[in-house]
Parts: sequence; structure tokens; C-alpha cells
Amino acid sequence: MTRAGGAAADRNEARRTAADDGESDASLDRTDRRILAFLQANGRATNLELAEAARLSPAQCLRRHRRLEERGFITRYETRLAPARLGFTVLAFIHVSMEKGHIRDLPRFKDLIGDMAEVQECYSVTGDFDYVIKVVALDLKSLSGFLMDRLMRLPGVTSVRSSVCLDEIKCTGALPV
Repeated sequence: MTRAGGAAADRNEARRTAADDGESDASLDRTDRRILAFLQANGRATNLELAEAARLSPAQCLRRHRRLEERGFITRYETRLAPARLGFTVLAFIHVSMEKGHIRDLPRFKDLIGDMAEVQECYSVTGDFDYVIKVVALDLKSLSGFLMDRLMRLPGVTSVRSSVCLDEIKCTGALPV
């Protein structure tokens, strides 16, 4: 393993440990929160820009930033793409019901859902359905194909109900830090 790979693995282990330890935001001070809030809105910020926003020296800021990563408060960096610009014109929320008593199918279902590129998010929920899935599709025909040919054929799935999004009112991953 390369040195960089080893460091990344160490950071991932630290993140898992912090999450497993149940570490909460109670250990964050005002400066940590400033750093997190700025990074949520400005993911491509330089350390100098981040330091200025956090009111720290660049060296102090870098130490705190790395510590927040190591402690699992920052889990990853990503770029949000414009779905419509890439041809994805349909966004749907799909409610999935699983067969009762088929607990052995759940791990396989979760693995298969995790491998489906159209699935943006999937949550196990309480209520009338077992899962809520957020899906993108090129068009309604593609969504229909996904539902009929793939999702409904997964082990343990008994029914699905989809709701197609008409208009996006708010979409953010930013947390209120």
C-alpha cells in the first residue's frame, strides 16, 4: 500500500471510530462550526480562504480542518452536478414494501440497491413502507424500465409506489451547524 493510501485508510478508520464512539457536536467549538459551515458552502475553498473565514492563521486552520476530518465530522468531498444538463429530467421518490418474514432477502436487497447508479439515496423508514428511494432517470420511459425491469424484480420486493417530482423547491446537503 502506498503512503497516501495508508493515510487515507487511517483517516477512514478514525472516522469510523468517532462515529462508533457516538461523538457528537457537543465537542465542537464556535471556530470548528465556522470551519464546517464555510466548507459546506465553499467546498473548493483554499486553506487561506478557510482560515480567513474561521478567523485563524492558516496553520491553525489546517490543523483544525484535519482534526475535523480525522474525527469523522467531515466524511467526504463531492461535486454536485446539474442533472438536467446531463439529460436526467426525471426525479422520483419510490416507496418500497418488502415481503414480511423474508429477512434473509434484506442484505441482498441492500447490496443490489447500492449498486444501482440511478438510486441517489435509500432510507429504511417507519410507516406503511419499508424503504424510500430517491431515483434519477433520463425520462419517464427510463423510470418505468427501472421500476418494472429492475426494482420490482429484486428479492423480497412486493410493491412499489412512485412519486415523480414536479418542481424542486429546496435541495441541499448542508447541515445547520
